[in-house]
Amino acid sequence: MDSADRRERTEVVIDRLEEAYPDSTISLRYADRLELLIAVVLSAQCTDERVNRVTAELFSTYDGPEAYANAPQEELAEAINSITYYNNKASYIREACTKIVEDHDGEVPDTMAELTELPGVGRKTANVVLQHGHDVVEGIVVDTHVQRLTRRLGLTEEEYPDRIEAELMELVPEDRWRLFTHLCIDHGRAVCTARSPDCEACTLADVCPSERGDGAVDLASGEPW
Repeated sequence: MDSADRRERTEVVIDRLEEAYPDSTISLRYADRLELLIAVVLSAQCTDERVNRVTAELFSTYDGPEAYANAPQEELAEAINSITYYNNKASYIREACTKIVEDHDGEVPDTMAELTELPGVGRKTANVVLQHGHDVVEGIVVDTHVQRLTRRLGLTEEEYPDRIEAELMELVPEDRWRLFTHLCIDHGRAVCTARSPDCEACTLADVCPSERGDGAVDLASGEPW
């Protein structure tokens, strides 16, 4: 499928998902940029629901980057021990906060380059912090839901998040980059799940080449994709 066809399919996907999930937005709870950064670091390979349960107490215990930077490793790890890879994430949080204090005057940086220099922060985390903490949109957040849906929908054949993001930035209108991620997340949770996608209930079934029964068609010609 050429790029024009993929762009057409992408527009259909966005329009339909926006109609299905009109209130789609970030589900992590936070009060400031630092809390957002920490929540996103914790959310890697962990559900937002669990992260929100953990951060409700975590954010009331630690106040500001200095508190995290100075917290003993064992203490911070214990505070997040129901999160996947809690020891590693405790180290990332402490080290990132130390760098924020020492190199950024205690403020979460507002550029992709500076954010991705923080321990435990890649493009995905940096994009979320920029979009929702600084209102800066430089790219598309590619999480597991975005990876799964865009590959199933035939929007990309890439496997690595950075390459998927680059392709999507060519397909998705820039003013919808932020929304696109949240639509994919909502649909991935509700319908297009990893193990048992509910294709019969899917609003995208007729434009999805992975739909069970292979009934996807080109909207313009009526021919199979």
